[in-house]
Amino acid sequence: MHTPPLSDKKAIDKNLLGIPEWLSQINDDISRSLERGTSIRQLVTARACAIDSLLVALFTMFEMDKTDLALFATGGYGRGELSLYSDIDILLLSPNDISTDASNKIDKFVTTLWDLGLEPALAVRSISEAMEAALDHTIASAQLESRLLIGNEALQDIPVQIVNEQWSPRDFFDAKTQEAKARHIQHNSTEYNLEPNIKTAPGGLRDIHLIGWVTKRYFRVSKLYDLVQQDFLTEKEFDELSFAEGYLWQIRHHLHVLTGRNENKLLFDYQREVAQLMGYATQPDDEPNAAVERFMRDYYRCAMQISTLSEMLTNHYYETIIERYLPDDERPKKQPINARFNRIGNQISISHHRVFAQHPESILEMFLLMGQYDLKNVRTHTLRALKIAARGIDQVYRDNPAHQALFLANLKEQNYLFHRLRTMNRYGVLGNYIPAFAQVTGLMQYDLFHRYTVDAHTLFLIRILHRFTDPRFFEEFPLVSAIFQRIDRKEILVLAAMFHDIAKGRGGDHSQLGETEAIEFCLTHGMSKADAHLVGWLTRYHLLMSMTAQKKDISDPEVVTVFADLVGNVTHLNHLYVLTVADMNATNPQLWNSWRATLMKQLYSQTRRILRADIDAPTNRQDMISDTRDQALKMLDNVDNQHMNRDEVLRLWDDLGDEYFLREIAEDIIWHTEAILNHPPIGLASNEDSPPLVVLREHRELALDAVQVFIYTEDQANLFAVTMAVFDQMGLDVLDARIITATRDFALDSYVLLDPSGTLLVDENNQQTLKQCLINAFRDPEAPKLVNKRLPRQLRHFEVKTVISFDFNDASGQHIMNLETLDQPGLLARVGQTFLQEKIEVHAARITTLGERAEDMFYISDQNDEPLSEDRLEALKLALITNLNENKDATMI
Repeated sequence: MHTPPLSDKKAIDKNLLGIPEWLSQINDDISRSLERGTSIRQLVTARACAIDSLLVALFTMFEMDKTDLALFATGGYGRGELSLYSDIDILLLSPNDISTDASNKIDKFVTTLWDLGLEPALAVRSISEAMEAALDHTIASAQLESRLLIGNEALQDIPVQIVNEQWSPRDFFDAKTQEAKARHIQHNSTEYNLEPNIKTAPGGLRDIHLIGWVTKRYFRVSKLYDLVQQDFLTEKEFDELSFAEGYLWQIRHHLHVLTGRNENKLLFDYQREVAQLMGYATQPDDEPNAAVERFMRDYYRCAMQISTLSEMLTNHYYETIIERYLPDDERPKKQPINARFNRIGNQISISHHRVFAQHPESILEMFLLMGQYDLKNVRTHTLRALKIAARGIDQVYRDNPAHQALFLANLKEQNYLFHRLRTMNRYGVLGNYIPAFAQVTGLMQYDLFHRYTVDAHTLFLIRILHRFTDPRFFEEFPLVSAIFQRIDRKEILVLAAMFHDIAKGRGGDHSQLGETEAIEFCLTHGMSKADAHLVGWLTRYHLLMSMTAQKKDISDPEVVTVFADLVGNVTHLNHLYVLTVADMNATNPQLWNSWRATLMKQLYSQTRRILRADIDAPTNRQDMISDTRDQALKMLDNVDNQHMNRDEVLRLWDDLGDEYFLREIAEDIIWHTEAILNHPPIGLASNEDSPPLVVLREHRELALDAVQVFIYTEDQANLFAVTMAVFDQMGLDVLDARIITATRDFALDSYVLLDPSGTLLVDENNQQTLKQCLINAFRDPEAPKLVNKRLPRQLRHFEVKTVISFDFNDASGQHIMNLETLDQPGLLARVGQTFLQEKIEVHAARITTLGERAEDMFYISDQNDEPLSEDRLEALKLALITNLNENKDATMI
């Protein structure tokens, strides 16, 4: 075929006619082949070959073969691996500076690639420029995997030679491993992110590439399998890496198909569809999220396998290649521990390769020695032997009393316990010794609240337990640290931690199922019945304290008394408190804050007083009111209160009513009191121009940049609805609410707000706007206007059924309404509007957000403070469900 002149643009277009369609057809063929069962490895190679042929043809078409240029595929493309929209990394290398003629040809070559929609990642360099560029380890990595496509064959080996000249094995190893650590930190140093990046997160494709980069530099090989022939990699390790890599390639292919771009983030937006495309079908008896949870479980297991192998093999490279060239003073020294184990630097090592085979108990002994000898890491040849030996842990092994004693001894030894259990988990020891633990490895819950898989959460919980003994965390956990350190049998809590979620994913109540298994495990391991049943009790009731503190009114003595009856004694209380605090911290980093810490401490202290029969403990409403007033008075006497007259303070407090002192804490009472007394009188005693009181202050207990707003004004029927509407209009999220009516019909409402823009604390104009909007709304209380907002991306993928229930509170004479629903934009404003429509008075509220779920509680009555009839409760329930569902549908648009 005649090649038209390159100066003829129309001829060029004609010559390229059909190439975009050809590329599209290739992508379609790849997708169909994958559906028919063709290996993904063949398909990524096939696409690379197709791009090879295209680039070679264009190189020739633009007469670049008549220059001294060489065209290389680099990076992943150099390895012969291309997904549908992967970066096409290419290098045009010249022995000398690029001539004007060659530069013009390069421009046309690149322009054509862009016109074809290929978006190449192109580098054009002379050899001297390539030498300088290779000082950047990322460029050096790409050049290590260079593959000559066409052009100057004399340059074929130059890119790799440049890297070898510019980098010593140790420097390159250090650079790449430091890069990997920094990359992992960007992804929270865990394989278990809710929306993982399958390329760059721990356990992603980059961790496989890391093995190749550090080893190819030394062994001078181009394929990962070549490392098997070099006796660096075993056949089984290669097979495991290949399978895991293929699994991630399949996910990546489907992400590219769904998005039409080089997308590597497995967002909630795509997880269900990718799961379906990967063959994870919903079974007849499945829960709604079962299929996607199975898919993500397999992904997490795959990621952990890659992460484990990558860590082990890079360390193996260091131990076998780098260490031998270290100076004597840097090389780790070997010291015998016993006949079976040696200490090498800060690592433990088997003394010979038959240790685990000849002494099966040594599997567990090794981990105990790590704690006793302060050894955090294991030599890689020992890890390889451990991985094989772990497969031999069966029921006979588990029933051996010596093995059982060693396992319990491991849990009693607190030093490096998290790291030791983490290694046990990664190399198969933990899952084989406790088979139920293997079932929850990689198990996730498809929601925004549980941030980790069950196994990762469990081990993190144990890590947090250890923090309670670390002085660095005493300030963050003062009470719980003191309690934990006084508990002698810390293994009781460790066992409860290991079993508290072990029955998840089976259906039924995981707490009850876990209790049975925990008791059985403890008894078969020779523990006393009392200890076994304490572990079982903690497993069964591990959610009791957090649910009571967050979802019930612990200012109500009856609530605390019922909780105390369930707990039974101070020993149970101490263990449960420690376990609960650790569990909350290990579930979601955003869950634990000073507010929840205060709730937990309050519940613990009140319950402990009851259980110890403290004669000074407040045991009824009036006692609690008096106790709070006394605390506030002491605080008043200990501060500079010259601007507050004590008699005026006491008169004001008498007017505020009992409910106020039940629900507020002493610190806030002093703040409110000072603000009220310094404000012009409101109501009948004031002039017409005296506005409602609105004051703001920083409040970092619930979240950074949180703001506490206190409102003091004459009570009115739609106050809650109007307030919520103003907050919604200004884009403020409500984290907590305390709504109280004083005895002389004044509202004392306190809210903790989060400003997503982060400006409310520092922008006085913004603060004044909020105050004025509230004051104006209170003066002109028409039906509040609500703002329609789009549902955030992540929330769009969750189905949360709206559930509303009512309980009557005898002490207050009010109904408690519990609302569970999707945490949608403007939720509280919609609830407030519904209350207004149904003529409902709100007396108190507790706002709780758990991931995508809102679980809020409201004390309500009619507008005459009378209890609501069953008919009105049913009408309110129906109105709320209707309004919230309509709002949810509107926000999805």
